[in-house]
Amino acid sequence: MAKHKQVVKMPALRAADSSFAPLIQRVIDQLVDDPDRDGLANTPERVEKALRFLTSGYHTDVRQVVNGARFAVQYDEMVIVKDIEFFSLCEHHMLPFFGKVHVAYLPKGQVIGLSKIPRIVDVFARRLQIQERMTQEIAQSIQNIIDPVGVGVICEARHFCMMMRGVEKQHSGAVTSAMLGAFRTRKTTRDEFLSLVGRPLNS
Repeated sequence: MAKHKQVVKMPALRAADSSFAPLIQRVIDQLVDDPDRDGLANTPERVEKALRFLTSGYHTDVRQVVNGARFAVQYDEMVIVKDIEFFSLCEHHMLPFFGKVHVAYLPKGQVIGLSKIPRIVDVFARRLQIQERMTQEIAQSIQNIIDPVGVGVICEARHFCMMMRGVEKQHSGAVTSAMLGAFRTRKTTRDEFLSLVGRPLNS
């Protein structure tokens, strides 16, 4: 009878843990014909620094990002922040995907400082992600923080895991959306949002 090989799962590294640059060095040793050349001398440390930054969203609290920038306002028209640029890492291949996020909400007695909405996007983009989840997380976090009448989020992205490998389609992109509250239940609200961010009404 074949024996099952025991798999030991290593604990996830956290910000306070020791450096993982030596692990990056081992990867380079496996991939490169001359891992000792000058250009690679400090690459493991640079990769570690980059990865810690690109996954810093795991250590960021959305409510601390908003940090009191919630204001009581009697305003019931749609608030939109569009063309928010983002970069993230695909959790399947750890290759980048990038694009723009459009965020809208209908206030119910309070609004968020406009500069905080791109920061909320960054919290969720700076994680190992899939586009669908990130879109939903952005919408749900705004819903949780100010309890608006509704939230709409559209994310347009291009994925290096499609562009550089696999199907190798350099010009293909993906569009995802999350509609909560009135954006889900009211077609006129949803259509207004889509029109204002330049998406076809049949998206």
